[in-house]
Amino acid sequence: MKKHLISALRSERRRNYTMNASIVSAVFMIMIWAGLLTGFIMIGIKRCLHFLSPLQMPFVFLIVGLVVSVIIGTCISAAVASKIVRPVREVKKAMHRVEKGDFSQRLEVTGFNGEIDELIESYNKMAQELGGIEMFRENFINSFSHEFKTPIVSIQGFAKQLKKENLSEEKKQEYIDIIISESKRLTNLSSNILMLSKLENQQIITDKTSFSLDEQIRNCILLLEKQWTAKDISFDIDMQEIQYTTNAEMLSQVWVNIIGNAIKFSPEGSSIRIKLFKEGDVITAEITDRGIGMDQQTISHIFERFYQGDRAHASEGNGLGLPLVKRIVELCNGNIRVESQYGKGTNFIVTLPENG
Repeated sequence: MKKHLISALRSERRRNYTMNASIVSAVFMIMIWAGLLTGFIMIGIKRCLHFLSPLQMPFVFLIVGLVVSVIIGTCISAAVASKIVRPVREVKKAMHRVEKGDFSQRLEVTGFNGEIDELIESYNKMAQELGGIEMFRENFINSFSHEFKTPIVSIQGFAKQLKKENLSEEKKQEYIDIIISESKRLTNLSSNILMLSKLENQQIITDKTSFSLDEQIRNCILLLEKQWTAKDISFDIDMQEIQYTTNAEMLSQVWVNIIGNAIKFSPEGSSIRIKLFKEGDVITAEITDRGIGMDQQTISHIFERFYQGDRAHASEGNGLGLPLVKRIVELCNGNIRVESQYGKGTNFIVTLPENG
């Protein structure tokens, strides 16, 4: 890391030196040519004005010299100003395109003026960021509309079926259960979106308390008892006693989501291993299942909103749980990563700083 930093600084120094040397050389050449041009003009004027008296010559040369200097200075200023103003005009045009919603244009760095180049680089970064935000917004709206529309259409369809008089009692109960399930899905979707939006706009954790982290994880396991008992799943627990300070209610969402996913994708009769330990000033929690696992493509997208590796929606979910987990861990100044192999299970590793 240090070597790369030193190399980058040296490269930047060489670039600035080269740029400054180019500017000095250009100015020096302009001065030489301006001097030569002035000299030629003065010689020509002297020959043309040989009939003047010796007393008149200095005044004429002074006036002519001033006029020539003004003309040459104006030309040089116009040329230099044009070189400086041109990229500024390009930035102005590009900003107008951004104003109209076009974030595709990128500008070339001039290599002549450091401050102008900084302006151009800032514009390019801004356009790139705005383009990414716009793409994310469009994807979010499309995904959000789809996720909301699906359960609403399902509820509407089965509610119409219930109005049929010749419907058997068994079918009625089946349709009612589906409506309840889809209603619950809508409720969870709304709650997760509101919570995720709140956390994304939150930078500081409030309502911090000190609590037993291992006890919190045990309580989350008990909270999910109905799910893991239905699949006869056992737990292999190895947790140190650790006190932690943060918003306890917020952090519990991390364990509920990760353990809930482990239960959801684990086969019946399998086990889930939960390990909690501290090394130095870093706390690590590992939650490992022996379920279906994930391929590399799924792993690379699991923290994106609405992404679901289970494309058939065979399992409950809306693709917001893990983005929510990631944001909470980030607010705690921690990190989350995934190790998984398709068909062999998944391991979620959460690391948190000791002081929150």
